[in-house]
Amino acid sequence: MKTGKGRAGAAPSAAIDAHAVDAHAVDAPADIAKAVARAPRTTTRRNSPMRVFATVIVVPAIVGTVALPAYAFMPGGETFGASGAFSLSKAEAQDVEVSSLASGAPLSNDAYSVETKADIEAARLDQESRDKAAWAANLASRGSGSYAVYTVKAEGDDYPWWDQTPDDYGGGLSPLRYYFRECVDFVAWRLNRDAGVTSAPWRWDWGNLASGSAYAWADAWASRGWPTSSEPVVGAVAWFPYNHVAYVQSINSDGTVNIEEYNQNSDHSYHRRTIPAGDALYLYPPG
Repeated sequence: MKTGKGRAGAAPSAAIDAHAVDAHAVDAPADIAKAVARAPRTTTRRNSPMRVFATVIVVPAIVGTVALPAYAFMPGGETFGASGAFSLSKAEAQDVEVSSLASGAPLSNDAYSVETKADIEAARLDQESRDKAAWAANLASRGSGSYAVYTVKAEGDDYPWWDQTPDDYGGGLSPLRYYFRECVDFVAWRLNRDAGVTSAPWRWDWGNLASGSAYAWADAWASRGWPTSSEPVVGAVAWFPYNHVAYVQSINSDGTVNIEEYNQNSDHSYHRRTIPAGDALYLYPPG
């Protein structure tokens, strides 16, 4: 009896379970449909011309705004200046105060010029003109024929042509081929005399000694390898940088030098004087 009852009770339960399964089976398609409906749809968006144009304009504007330096503006458009106190304190720098006198100091803009070759030549010609004018004035102050005219030879003067007319007054060349009564002719005569020659053929003359300008005598000695010195010796040529030469006659115990010369003061005459040793360069007698 129990067994039969149990079988009879089991049949409705099985029917209910089958109905439940069928109900779930019916609901499944509906759930799937809802899930599909909720899933995102993939669509292809087309960029309209207006969208592209806006992108081209807006993006550079944003970038440019970021790149610009930031400034703070005060009302009225003024800007804040940098804080010098902050910079000095952070850097531990030394503050410098400038006196108010500095602002009133005059500014100078000195200019300089470069002296050209033409300027140098012009200055030389100007100086030469001045020298000639001074020489002419000196001659004029003496009057006509103001050069020394001697009828008796000065003591100590052994120059053979002491009474000849100088070149300035129409005179000519001596046998040594320098102008009569010039300083160079007198010294050339003394060098010949010291070499033992007092007549032609001469040992030294214009051709193998030096030119007619006393300026060139020091260079002539150097070019020929003849000795020169700041120490005087008897018989040497005393050379002066102002276009003059003389003959060293003797040397004193105090070091001063006694010289003999012609035309020292442009009078074409014989003179003797004493000079400090440092006043001249000494051209030793050529060998």
